[in-house]
Amino acid sequence: QVQLVESGGGLVQAGGSLRLSCAASGRTFSAYAMAWFRQAPGKEREFVTLIHWSGGSTAYADSVKNRFTISRDNAKNTVHLQMNSLRPDDTAVYYCAASNSRINLMEREQYGYWGQGTQVTVSS
Repeated sequence: QVQLVESGGGLVQAGGSLRLSCAASGRTFSAYAMAWFRQAPGKEREFVTLIHWSGGSTAYADSVKNRFTISRDNAKNTVHLQMNSLRPDDTAVYYCAASNSRINLMEREQYGYWGQGTQVTVSS
């Protein structure tokens, strides 16, 4: 079992930065792939980025490449999402998720554990 709690959301102007954090409980945190998804009003929840259990491999949605960076600290059971050069279309609720799957990790169906979400609003 893994429980996830996000923090760090807020209101920022376009071009600004935010850092989201996800605190995980559970002694097997290092066995899970971790990801961030986001959901804007009226839209489906979409993949943003993931990091594999070892921290050595990451993947990003095209829309956030070169702007967002995911990292994890297995010793502290935390995952971070550094978001730079934010744009108004980044506005969404951001969710942290954990998966013990080894395939198709960009698909939300692979994630069995989710946080409650944190709101990110980017003003123009």
